[in-house]
Amino acid sequence: MSAPSSPVELVVDARADVGEGPVWDDRCGRLLWVDITPGLLHTLDPRSGSTTVHPAGQALGSVAVRARGGLVLALRDGLHALHAADAIAGPIEPLLPIDADRPLLSLNDSACDSAGRLWVGSVSDGEEPGSGRLYRVDPDLRVTPVLDGTTLANGIGWSPDERTMYFVDSTALTVFAFDYDLSTGTPTGRRVLARTAEPLGLPDGLAVDEEGFVWVAYWGGWCVRRYAPDGSLDRVVELPVAQVSSCGFGGDDLGDLYVTTAAFELGPGELARQPAAGGLFRLRPGNKGLPAHRFGG
Repeated sequence: MSAPSSPVELVVDARADVGEGPVWDDRCGRLLWVDITPGLLHTLDPRSGSTTVHPAGQALGSVAVRARGGLVLALRDGLHALHAADAIAGPIEPLLPIDADRPLLSLNDSACDSAGRLWVGSVSDGEEPGSGRLYRVDPDLRVTPVLDGTTLANGIGWSPDERTMYFVDSTALTVFAFDYDLSTGTPTGRRVLARTAEPLGLPDGLAVDEEGFVWVAYWGGWCVRRYAPDGSLDRVVELPVAQVSSCGFGGDDLGDLYVTTAAFELGPGELARQPAAGGLFRLRPGNKGLPAHRFGG
């Protein structure tokens, strides 16, 4: 395995119910992340340490940066736009309904490719097997269901050359890889990058570093794992909380790895054992990440 990372630091003791989706906004040097169930958008300015919390009014699966300014929020009933430059004020406006005919589904993780397409997954309230989808939203707001039959759609990312796309279906315990045609936004040739046994946790959110290695957060696994492009396990970073939900690179040099966690359904005994559950963590892994692309719509 590769060299160990720097110590894991608790940056924000947010006590989030389901912290998720850290995204670095390089326009203003801040980290964006969400608390899904109460529908809260969090921001962190690492230079000053200041944080903000913006209520979205409904469950909030993820956030993306928008090319024309502002943000795109993957809310329960579809995509919404937050136009405020500082993401702490201003109205949230409906942009595009998704799964409007299936009210028991909500949007979850999302990510953008370099062509400005937003990829977002859906999940049913009861996580019924095969009830979810993975969608592609083009810059002109056309929505295309690309992958049916998912159950708990989670992490999405691409290799540095964008010839490989990664996608997590958590309840399948699998990180999938696809050949990716950037010109058309088409993934083909699905295969397994990594599969874990359930006692090791469920794969959740992911991030790809500049070397093409894939960092995967493990819900119930107390860790983030780094996989080589051939699927071999390269590194395990342990955390002091069990429900590790997602990770993303940030900082001016993209050398910080931010990790979100959850306090979801933890009883008093577990909270006493994991007092930092739901916190936002940071470490310097010795690898730099890739910039977050912006949605072109």
